[in-house]
Amino acid sequence: MLMMRHFRMRAIKCPRTALPLLYPSSQNANRKKWHHIHSSAVTSYPRCELTSVRYNVDRGKFSQVCQEDIDFFINLLDRHRVVLEESDLEGHNTDWLGMVRGASSVLLKPRNTEEVSAVMNYCNQRTLAVCPQGGNTGLVGGSVPVFDEIIISTSLMNEVENVDKLSGVVTCQSGCVLETLDQHVAEYGLMIPLDLGAKGSCHIGGNVSTNAGGLRVVRYGGLHGSVLGVEAVLASGEVINCMSAMKKDNTGYDLKHLFIGSEGTLGIVTKVAISCPPRPKAVNLAFLGLQTFEDVLHTFREAKAKLGEILSSCEFIDRSSMECVELNLKLRAPIDPHPFYMLIETSGSNSDHDEEKLNMFLEESLGSGQVSDGTVATEPSRMLYIWSIRERIAEALIHEGYTYKYDISLPHKDFYRIVENMKDRLGDSVIRCCGYGHIGDGNLHLNIVSKEFQRDIVNLIEPTVFEWTAEVSGSISAEHGLGFKKRNYMHFSKSSNAIKLMKQMKMLMDPKGILNPYKVLPEM
Repeated sequence: MLMMRHFRMRAIKCPRTALPLLYPSSQNANRKKWHHIHSSAVTSYPRCELTSVRYNVDRGKFSQVCQEDIDFFINLLDRHRVVLEESDLEGHNTDWLGMVRGASSVLLKPRNTEEVSAVMNYCNQRTLAVCPQGGNTGLVGGSVPVFDEIIISTSLMNEVENVDKLSGVVTCQSGCVLETLDQHVAEYGLMIPLDLGAKGSCHIGGNVSTNAGGLRVVRYGGLHGSVLGVEAVLASGEVINCMSAMKKDNTGYDLKHLFIGSEGTLGIVTKVAISCPPRPKAVNLAFLGLQTFEDVLHTFREAKAKLGEILSSCEFIDRSSMECVELNLKLRAPIDPHPFYMLIETSGSNSDHDEEKLNMFLEESLGSGQVSDGTVATEPSRMLYIWSIRERIAEALIHEGYTYKYDISLPHKDFYRIVENMKDRLGDSVIRCCGYGHIGDGNLHLNIVSKEFQRDIVNLIEPTVFEWTAEVSGSISAEHGLGFKKRNYMHFSKSSNAIKLMKQMKMLMDPKGILNPYKVLPEM
């Protein structure tokens, strides 16, 4: 633990009983792995009604799977990689939040690009709709069928093909689990520049397909900058190889960007090449308590200015989110209750230098009154405990009922106003309305909970939350994508001409519309 001198900070005491339940930090590959929350949440959450029924969706003009199709898939992949049993399909037909549920009767598990190509070529000829699926950790229904689409799982496509230690580039198949991939490159002194709460389950191909953001965008930027190459299979089965591992490749149109964030609607990502920064040798994590949101903004500005190149993450939690974790997961905040909390992480190559910079920043923040209290951790188990509080909020919310989740980007000055406005609008009709997220890049996670799904509550929230976001020039989707749930609200963030061009691209690359239908693009 850092020597706090005259800070009013104190060392965190972590309950031993809580530690086995926590997520491992990406900075310590030797910690005990914690299974992603959806592995238990799906089995405990009530089975939701079919998406097509709840949202009144009309099925597209796609063929239905017949025995001849199943025979083809079995001959291509072998029997044990064609999943037909309803019980085995249940977890793939439902998202872990219990928000959406499809009715697929076939799941395929290809091992390589060639098999994906053969599957897509056949499905295109037969006009069979498909739903690409990685770890199925999404939050907008993008990785779950709406009707009876064939699920194409990348779970067996998990080979790391190469790690170039000199250039810092890893090349791998799309089914590699994020945490496992990060641990692999750690052996070369590198790290994956992406860290998510779902890292123990999510696949790197799914991360790329949804343009996932995560905890350290403030330091390493988004995947459009980190992904150097992509291989993808089009609806026709044609393989598009854009697998350059060069950091500078200015040859024509940069087609890989079409697949980053398109959520499997333009092609199925099968391989990626990612630029990996050096793994930091010194990591510090501060957990701070603040009285007002203005204090949060001031502290963030000061952190950027005074921590500079070592600032790797800046997270935000409101009191309601913290209460939810304390009540439902029995995880205690390491400081006394405050209206707002921040997690500030630094990472670098010199522990003495980093600790001195962080100590000076915190001393000034406490002295000015912007920060009321806090604690600093350098030991892995203590950082693990603190990060678990932030990363398990989504799990804690599930315990209270149905969660309406909104992932939005907002100007910093408006970041928390939407939470306050929705609290006033919804009143006693909901159990909880809270906000947390990545204050470092303006990404708020607005979460609202009711005992069960209620259409009346949805109507109170939508489209108001999207209209409000558009009025302040924000984005209705910061990092989770549009998926099924947000597709018809795209116009709040994109112009009509932009949407028209997207539809033209979809028609060009997937004229029959078989790739992840009912997702991303609006109906009309």
